[in-house]
Amino acid sequence: MPDVHSPETRSYNMSQIHGQNTKPEENVRKYLFSQGFRYRKNDKRLPGKPDIVLPQYHTVIFVNGCFWHCHEGCRFFVFPKSNAEFWSKKLRENVQRDKSDLEKLDILGWKVLVVWECELRKDRFTKTMTSLIEKIKGTS
Repeated sequence: MPDVHSPETRSYNMSQIHGQNTKPEENVRKYLFSQGFRYRKNDKRLPGKPDIVLPQYHTVIFVNGCFWHCHEGCRFFVFPKSNAEFWSKKLRENVQRDKSDLEKLDILGWKVLVVWECELRKDRFTKTMTSLIEKIKGTS
């Protein structure tokens, strides 16, 4: 199936996607802050520059986009049909880098939590945040 956008429109759309301070990350941060958690953002000293670092709990949180991190089984992850070779390589490298970063953080003794973008939709947000806080505090 051909792309529904012109190359110029597609290029503009892709240029508006950023790797840090995304809306899902901001939503998680605001919720955690409202619950009394204090954190660092994108700490460059740690593998993968985690989106949220909670030093008090020795926990890091990655807020992953379903597309960019190939969320398996998610209805929001659809493999692109155009330029398939490029996207296959790009997304495979993202997944491999994620795996490597998680292993390094585990070796360093950090608790690693991953929140998927689809888990932050309105109908699931509260349940996801409740579960996340339980995992941070070690009560689940």
